[in-house]
Amino acid sequence: MKFFLLLVFLFIKVSPLLSADYIDKGFYIIDLKNKVEWLKCTAGQQWSDKEEKCIGDAVKLDQNEIKEANRLLNEQIDGDWRLPNRKELESLVCRECDGVKINTKLFPQTPAQPFWTSKRNWWSPKFFWSVNFFTGHSYGRFVPEKKTFRKVFEGSLILCFKINVKLPQKK
Repeated sequence: MKFFLLLVFLFIKVSPLLSADYIDKGFYIIDLKNKVEWLKCTAGQQWSDKEEKCIGDAVKLDQNEIKEANRLLNEQIDGDWRLPNRKELESLVCRECDGVKINTKLFPQTPAQPFWTSKRNWWSPKFFWSVNFFTGHSYGRFVPEKKTFRKVFEGSLILCFKINVKLPQKK
């Protein structure tokens, strides 16, 4: 009986890490609940099959720079890549996780920082919502701020590729 209770306890404790809502497909994650596909790595990083982790440094861009990066990404890769909305990004928050508030088995090397969403703050339209993976909370932020971001794809991702979008240099 003690062994059974121990197994139940371990299952409950580990279940946030082994969610049935996600399917790991290497460099991307299928999110069954939100019906989207996430890039496993934060923008600026690249998935390494050999090392089974995200390598490189996450980049921080403001909303205008993200629009340009998204335009280039969708030109280079046929699809509808976009910033996630607030609900989608908040669904990745893992309140039980120590350190960074995201499942690092699915989203390794995610910085414990705020990430942009595509949703404007209804209290102040100059602001966009961000989700902070250090605290697990959401905040309205002013547009010129630079933050990390993660891309999401609606539909079915068929091609297996590595993303390397070159942003235009500021003059």
